[in-house]
Formats: sequence, structure tokens, C-alpha cells
Amino acid sequence: MFKTPRIALAATAAAFAGALCIVTPAAHAQLVKVDGSSTVFPITEAMAEDFQKSKKGKVKVTVGISGTGGGFKKFCRGETDISDASRPILKKEMDDCKAAGVQYIELPVAYDALTVVIHPDNTWARTLTVAELRKMWEAGSQGKVKTWKQVNPAWPDQPLKLFGPGADSGTFDYFTEAINGKAKSSRGDFTASEDDNVLVQGVSRDVNALGYFGYSYYLENKDKLHAAKIVEKTGPGVEPSFESVINGTYQPLARPIFIYINSKALDRPEVKEFVEFYMKSAETLVREVKYVPLPAKAYAYNIEHANKKVLGTKFGGENKVGLTIEQLMQLEAKL
Repeated sequence: MFKTPRIALAATAAAFAGALCIVTPAAHAQLVKVDGSSTVFPITEAMAEDFQKSKKGKVKVTVGISGTGGGFKKFCRGETDISDASRPILKKEMDDCKAAGVQYIELPVAYDALTVVIHPDNTWARTLTVAELRKMWEAGSQGKVKTWKQVNPAWPDQPLKLFGPGADSGTFDYFTEAINGKAKSSRGDFTASEDDNVLVQGVSRDVNALGYFGYSYYLENKDKLHAAKIVEKTGPGVEPSFESVINGTYQPLARPIFIYINSKALDRPEVKEFVEFYMKSAETLVREVKYVPLPAKAYAYNIEHANKKVLGTKFGGENKVGLTIEQLMQLEAKL
């Protein structure tokens, strides 16, 4: 093995220290810390990139992916300025923030069509009912429902391979509540990951696989996945699309997604400017990264809410499954 002489190491360290002295001004760049949902990540990452360019390096925005739950843990400890969330803040998280003295402003930023995906060669499950999804995913199916045929007698007697987000994911919370009737109530014998790309790979490699994640990840990989149509109760299946989310027909898997801002952090110019940039750029960038933008007045409400520091959540510490954009707007209009 090649070993660097001590003198060379010392010289390297000295040069590195000198380099640090030279770049000291950049080290003082203002910092905005964001973490949380992998679903909201593409939106916030796009915002961060464009904002940093506009500030010419004077502000740095870091965007992590800990999942919605993991992001709220950091946020409620005061470790981040903004938390990305693919569901509203929950009661336990509200209590944690309160105990730590963290107050927050809740801003919806887009709509997502939570998408159920199968392998392109799967010809039998192109349309799925909520009841069939429940039979696949409910807690009581663990160790019992192992084949496609057990879900629907018309389907093949082949192993059912399930892929989904981990327990810290807001997508996991929303899906389990929408399909199984209770957040986090799910069978545990499936391949779980907070990284949606892992789920994409798992489903794309196995004809007997099924998974779910945000719509943008499906669109990025639609050459190797198929999105199932969903039947809520009766009637024809509805496929996830911009149109079906906007007109309210893609139910119960259309959902609003959010950012939460620490109200004290909003006193810092760099955070305030980033939030304003986020809202003013949302209509364009949200669509660019394959999510459904809210009406322009929603982003105007958001800027007003942030400026007035309208604290708390309008969701009461729980999900509101099946909320349409129109219903969300009625909720948001109440300042």
C-alpha cells in the first residue's frame, strides 16, 4: 500500500490551512438548512439551486432527505430552518415542537399524485381497487397474503413482492391511512426504503413486484414502470395525472405537500428571502419537477401567512385524506 511521508502530510496540511485562510469569506456565507420528505425534495432542491444562483454564492441552502418524520424530529429540535413534509404535522410532532419552544408556519406548496407502480410486463393488475390494495397492505395480511392470486382469484398464483417507503416517510403515513384506514397500520414484511430510487429499481426488476411513491419519481422512470389506475369505490379506474389531481378524480391518493418554517428562523433575512423566492417561483418550478402547482392565489396566501407569521397547522395534527385542491384553498383562505 502506498504511504504518504509525514513531511508530505504536514506540507499538505499546511497548504490546506493556507487554502482555508484564502477562502474564509465564502465560509461566512449565510446558511439555510432544510430536511425532510423525499417527495418534496425535488421541489425544494430546484428552489435551492435557483435561489443560490440568484444570490451569487452569498447564501447556501442545504436540502437533506430524512423522510417527513425524520425531518420533523430535526425541525422540532431546532436543528433545521425548514422542514419538507409530504403530510401535515402530527399531534406528537406538534407536542415535540411545543416542548422545545419551536413555533412554525405551515405552507402547502404543491399537490402530488401518490402513484402505485407495477412492472410493465404485469398485465393483470393494470387497474386496482382500494379494497385490493388494502388486502395487499393491511397489517393482517402479513405472512398470510403471499401471492397475487390470494388478492384476486383471477390473478396468477405468483409471489407478491411489495416495495414501499419506510416508517419515517410521510408517504407511508398517507398511503396507510388512505388505504388501510389508519396511519402507519401496515404489514411489515415488505422491502422498505426512504430512497424512492431503491423502490423504483426493486419494482422495475421483478414482474411480480408492486410499490408506491410520489408521481414525479414515476414520471422520471415511466420507461421501466407502469402506473396502475385506481378505483376508489366503483366505476372505471383513474390514472394519476396532472388533470386527475386538478379535477379531484384521483382519489384517495391525491394529497397536498408542504414546507414548515421555524418562525424564529424567518427573522433571518436569508430564510425570509428564500421562502419568498420559493413561493414566487413555485408555479414554474413545481411543474418543472413534475408536481401539480397550486393556484397562484395559494402562493400569495403563503407569502401573506409568512409575513404575518400565521402560526400552527390547519390540519389539527392529522391527515385529511381525499382533500381536493379546491377544499385545500378554502382551508387556506382562513387567515
